[in-house]
Amino acid sequence: MLDVRETAEWEAGHAPDALHLPLSRLMAGEALPPAAQGRPVVAICRSGRRSRQAVEILTGRGTEATDVTGGMVAWARAGLPVAGPDGDDGAIA
Repeated sequence: MLDVRETAEWEAGHAPDALHLPLSRLMAGEALPPAAQGRPVVAICRSGRRSRQAVEILTGRGTEATDVTGGMVAWARAGLPVAGPDGDDGAIA
């Protein structure tokens, strides 16, 4: 999973084991983190808008990608875990 929110949002809380690359850096041409390269990517943001943009960019680069409908808001509402900065429970910013 690739979280495309900005750093402050990521630090507040994210899906455990997700990788982080803000959409702004992806749009600027930054490569995927090494652990995501050559693999299908599931993008996530707060509500789904930025992750849809990320999917368009990634598929344009030849990466198989999809996004999480509803983003981290839907993730948390579904009762899925949100990790905070110290490994404790995080929050959706």
